[in-house]
Amino acid sequence: MVNKIKVLIIDDSALARDLLNNGLSADPRIEVVGTASDAYIARDKIVFLKPDVLTLDIEMPKMDGLDFLKRLMPQYPLPVIIVSALAEPGARATLEAMEYGAVDLVLKPSSKIGTKLSEMIEELKAKVVMAAEVDVSKWRQDLQAEKRKVFTSVLSNTTDKVIAIGASTGGTTALRKMIIEFPPDMPGTVVVQHMPPIFTRLFADKLNEISGVEVKEAETGDRVVTGRVLIAPGDRHIEVFRSGGNYLVRCKKGEKVNGHCPSVEVLFNSVAKNTGSNAIGVMLTGMGRDGADAMLNMRNAGARTLAQDEASSVVFGMPKEAYACGGAERLVPLKKINRALLNTLEEMK
Repeated sequence: MVNKIKVLIIDDSALARDLLNNGLSADPRIEVVGTASDAYIARDKIVFLKPDVLTLDIEMPKMDGLDFLKRLMPQYPLPVIIVSALAEPGARATLEAMEYGAVDLVLKPSSKIGTKLSEMIEELKAKVVMAAEVDVSKWRQDLQAEKRKVFTSVLSNTTDKVIAIGASTGGTTALRKMIIEFPPDMPGTVVVQHMPPIFTRLFADKLNEISGVEVKEAETGDRVVTGRVLIAPGDRHIEVFRSGGNYLVRCKKGEKVNGHCPSVEVLFNSVAKNTGSNAIGVMLTGMGRDGADAMLNMRNAGARTLAQDEASSVVFGMPKEAYACGGAERLVPLKKINRALLNTLEEMK
């Protein structure tokens, strides 16, 4: 008999605790071993119940979820799924929580974006099962050991090149590590990170503050130009197209593709169609296989392609699938991806 994944639910709302408890307990793979209404109760229950995964509300009394996470991870590293409302203060704290080791996030049901409780529970079940396999202590050690280095380069004749990046679980940390090292003359870059609206704008704004390139949440009509990184909005697909001598992006509402909007599949297929051999595709850490087939289409159209290796991935799902189907030429450790990108750009001259 396979051991069930033991989950502790931390939320100040009794209704939320009951809903999460009932929803997760319905999954035969999961056992809810306890609930806690604040961080102090949670601390004691973690010691005695020894959960495999925590679900954590960010906005709580006495000690908020972010402060709790900062204190928890150095002493008792556990996979944590943030369960957050779609509001800017909570979104800011949730993004910071991802930097401190939270594995992923799930939005509470909201009429603003049409999320239903049943959909949220299904997403949370999948992410709990995924989180149980993540080695958070290794990930945290890698993050603490991180040293920023900005690449210097003279990338002549690369103004018509496009870099397309797809990422999901663990992607915010991976993207931050990559983008803060980008040289100012990095070719125009378009990113799909599976993340809700508001979160994508705040993520882009934060990266813009700490990077040597411009980073912004994409809008239809934005040019893909040297020194600029465009992040797909959290509720829009993004496509790259050519207009005259320029590459631009189009952001549009649409049905989920591979379970996501924005979808890496949509971005990569547009790059395959409209940029051909002028592109490099990069697949970063993430659950599932969104973008794998489209990366193969990119490669067949003449693009160069890379994927993050298993050892440096939080979840080796999307990179694994991209490599297995022939979409990614090779697997590269995260700390070496920027150098691999620059070397590939030199080869493409």
